[in-house]
Amino acid sequence: MNFGRSLLSHRNSFFSSKLLKPVIYCNIRNKNKASNFFLIKWNEYFHASTYNRQEATGTPPPPEGFMPGVANSKLIKHTHEEAIKDPELAKAGVSLGETKKMNLFQSINDAMSIALATDETAIIFGEDVAFGGVFRCTLGLAEMFGRDRVFNTPLTEQGIVGFGIGIASVGHTAIAEIQFADYIFPAFDQLVNEAAKYRYRSGGQFNVGGLTVRAPCSAVGHGGHYHSQSPEAFFAHCPGLKIVIPRSPIQAKGLLLASIRDANPVIFFEPKILYRAAVERVPIVDYELPIGKAEILKPGKDVTVVGYGSQIYILENAIQMAEKKIPGLSCELIDLRTILPWDEDLVVESVNKTGRLVVAHEAPKTSGFGAEIAATVMEKCFLRLESPIQRVCGWDTPFPLVFEPFYTPDMIRCYDAIINSVEY
Repeated sequence: MNFGRSLLSHRNSFFSSKLLKPVIYCNIRNKNKASNFFLIKWNEYFHASTYNRQEATGTPPPPEGFMPGVANSKLIKHTHEEAIKDPELAKAGVSLGETKKMNLFQSINDAMSIALATDETAIIFGEDVAFGGVFRCTLGLAEMFGRDRVFNTPLTEQGIVGFGIGIASVGHTAIAEIQFADYIFPAFDQLVNEAAKYRYRSGGQFNVGGLTVRAPCSAVGHGGHYHSQSPEAFFAHCPGLKIVIPRSPIQAKGLLLASIRDANPVIFFEPKILYRAAVERVPIVDYELPIGKAEILKPGKDVTVVGYGSQIYILENAIQMAEKKIPGLSCELIDLRTILPWDEDLVVESVNKTGRLVVAHEAPKTSGFGAEIAATVMEKCFLRLESPIQRVCGWDTPFPLVFEPFYTPDMIRCYDAIINSVEY
């Protein structure tokens, strides 16, 4: 796999020249040939914008990493006027209200504050949440609502979710935090064998719809194999759960409130690298956004591009590059938002229009959720497809530390997929 394809021609826009070192790279497809490639060594490498940030401020990046480009994204609602004209907010009846500048973790904090204020049965619990949590998402909530409603738990993910199931089964609203999505696996049995099946096995007499499990997910820049994973596909195989992944503060607040109030157990994955990188004008009032409904962020006619979470901003930049290379090219960008249930009707309608599909996510390719999207599109759009479906994913290895820049789908890999699709 040639990780370096197209990288050299675009390196000035991504990396500082100080951080690149030329070496000989052997193409594993043909060991008799070698090509010059810029291998980025970890002790020499850091993303140019982060490098420049450190150089300018003398401060390291925040613990949740730093994702350049998000601040200037056209998808971010930078002003009050941009925020309130969102048609979904208008439908929710909040388009005339005030907005406040919030980053993603602040909007999540605001959503949980509203949930506690409007539901006296709601509680928040998890490791260190009474202190604000690792990423400060619960900061101030214990002081505001009391330590009997926002409290720490022992370090046991199975116990956290099991406790949440018990609380939800008697009609309370349980908001559980798993400190990192990577550590949700000890609670796998509780989620897929208990929470997901509770209503079904009781014939509808009982349910744990009041359970919401929050977990920071995805790459962070320096997290390695235990703090960077995207485990959404594991749970997408399990009927009875809902899975939501927001891309921005406005989305995070509305989707989290909808998740907390949904009649089914929900796993709410939060791209940790966006906690401070994504800043929007967020309505201060109580509002919900629809679960199970994808959003067309950019209409287009030639190729459908699908992603979710932080990958949306990578795809936005890849689309801009592709449309610049091919004048007249028009890409349609869709944010899935909900992994289970996913909005297959919207995606199928788009692919029937464009005839092409590119799907990107950070999780490994084999059995990743992109495979489910590709299979569904093949079933329902086969006669309309003009080229093979392209999947741009993490590689089928444990998440690496040193080689994270090569592991996660970057702008160049997504750009190549779009070009391959339209030039097939």
